[in-house]
Amino acid sequence: MVSIKDIAKKAGVSISTVSYALNGSERITKETAERISTIASDMGYVPHGAARMLKKRESMLIGMYLTDYYGHFYGDLLQGVKDELSRKGYDLIVCSGRQSHRLIPERTFDGAIILDATLTDEELLQFAERGHKLVVLDRELQHDNVNQVLLDNKAGATLAMEYLLNQGYDRIYTVSGPEGSYDARQRMRAVRQVIERTPQVSFIEIPGSFDKESGYAAGSRIAEEYDQPVGVFCLNDDMAIGLIDYIQTCTSLVIGEHIHLIGYDNIQLAQYTRPRMATIDYSMRKWGALAAEQLLKMIRGEPVESERVYVSLIEGNSVNRVHSE
Repeated sequence: MVSIKDIAKKAGVSISTVSYALNGSERITKETAERISTIASDMGYVPHGAARMLKKRESMLIGMYLTDYYGHFYGDLLQGVKDELSRKGYDLIVCSGRQSHRLIPERTFDGAIILDATLTDEELLQFAERGHKLVVLDRELQHDNVNQVLLDNKAGATLAMEYLLNQGYDRIYTVSGPEGSYDARQRMRAVRQVIERTPQVSFIEIPGSFDKESGYAAGSRIAEEYDQPVGVFCLNDDMAIGLIDYIQTCTSLVIGEHIHLIGYDNIQLAQYTRPRMATIDYSMRKWGALAAEQLLKMIRGEPVESERVYVSLIEGNSVNRVHSE
């Protein structure tokens, strides 16, 4: 690997002169700087990132931590983050897995956006206490170096449940999410609050994992127990699509006639289901862009407040009113 010492020898100048040239210092003439830059380029010199960060105390990199990359959920969210960062001259590195956690205390990033259940609250608060700037999308933490940009899960789940109740079903299933998911817990909390207000309706909770496989399994159970039209709320669209797959390929039941289904997230694939799936909608790109915007404000030392991403109901033919006899 070429060092600045090698460049200095080739150019016949001191190491400090090379350093000035490569860092854009005005202590040397423009002609000297250009000659040294040309020599460095010809020799294949690559600046040492860690050394540059120590000197400038910034990397112009932002870390985005995800629990995993499964499903159709992350594309628009990441694009929203990337677009906002790019406008401000930052690059994005997406991380997953416990070994990547050390990149935060190693100051690889100027800040990090967290949507990763494997990072504990205690771990994040320790990072924040050491001065690391964090925006969390999946929990509520109180610290001057932590900002929250959260989905309005309560409003979304309440909209979904009340939408099903208004159609007149006597039985409603809810397919839940993984225990480690903040969004799943918040949605189920809202579901149970609705249930407490409507004891005359039969509610059944089926465990899920936010993937198509668990939705497929839920479809099997619902079909086996079927004896009247039912409402089903899947806590995300991937599970709802898995449920549709089972009902349409393995049974004679019809979505929107026997099984009345609503999902959550309005992922792109949900827009192409037949019948069109009812779901809870919000802008993933806006969520990502808002998280990036808040983090960059924190890095610049500007004041920020916790934000909430609001949701709305997209109606679809997967839910229809029960007809009275």
